[in-house]
Amino acid sequence: MRIDELPRSENIDDRRGVRMRRSGGIGIGMLVVLGLIGWALGIDPRLLIGGAEVLTGGEQSQPPSYSDTKKTGEASTDQMKEFVAAVLGSTEVQWKELFAKGNARYVPPTLVMFSGATSSACGFAQSAMGPFYCPKDQQVYLDTAFFEDLQRRFGACNSAKACQFSEAYVIAHEVGHHVQNLLGILPRLQQMQQRMGREDANRVQVMAELQADCFAGVWANRSEQKWKFLDPGDVEAALQTASAIGDDRLQRRSQGYVVPDAFTHGTSQQRVRWFTTGLKTGDVAACDTFNAAQL
Repeated sequence: MRIDELPRSENIDDRRGVRMRRSGGIGIGMLVVLGLIGWALGIDPRLLIGGAEVLTGGEQSQPPSYSDTKKTGEASTDQMKEFVAAVLGSTEVQWKELFAKGNARYVPPTLVMFSGATSSACGFAQSAMGPFYCPKDQQVYLDTAFFEDLQRRFGACNSAKACQFSEAYVIAHEVGHHVQNLLGILPRLQQMQQRMGREDANRVQVMAELQADCFAGVWANRSEQKWKFLDPGDVEAALQTASAIGDDRLQRRSQGYVVPDAFTHGTSQQRVRWFTTGLKTGDVAACDTFNAAQL
């Protein structure tokens, strides 16, 4: 993947090198435990921790009170930040153009880079939760250590270089949730889920996650046309990543069996299919997972 020609975003809040001082709320140890339990059971840890979920119905709990205290020295500009700024900047260009076609204005999200833990309007954010989007503050939260997991834990790609487009896919997926929020999709789904049982609410969330995968594919299609930024093998690596983080594969890896009713992001096959749909078509209309004949 080549990022030289990609525009850089300035909508980055770099909180790496910041430590959290607790002044109330749930303890960090308990948050880590809940995150690991959710991961092992195939349940979005945010559903257990409360407050940081994107789609769950009901009132969200108030985030614990934490204050950010800088360690000695600020987090400096580095290759990772440059990469994130390039990917985020390219999503801003593409979604601005797509919104303009519908006579709408695209307001880009801020991407928060953090290490270990930080606070958000949706509650406490920590690395065990993985990357996520918070509609309350319209920010994407990313502990870049997750990128190391793609290679070492999930085996999603076989080298740091091969992982770059996979990492870009992850960022574009979370930006896809922001697009859903701006389009009013997330608020409508939240209202639907408030009237549903857990299994039905999970199915709705899967549809939303697969649409975000498709939106990531739309970004990749249009960015490739504009900047020719892909190298041979990049698409294959991204498809491998989509497969590696499917609910069925993660559940089987962690507990040896699959619980479909607990799926929150879709199977490996579904995630590959919908990312590929967006990648091949570059068409937002093709990403209607909610009315698709099959997921």
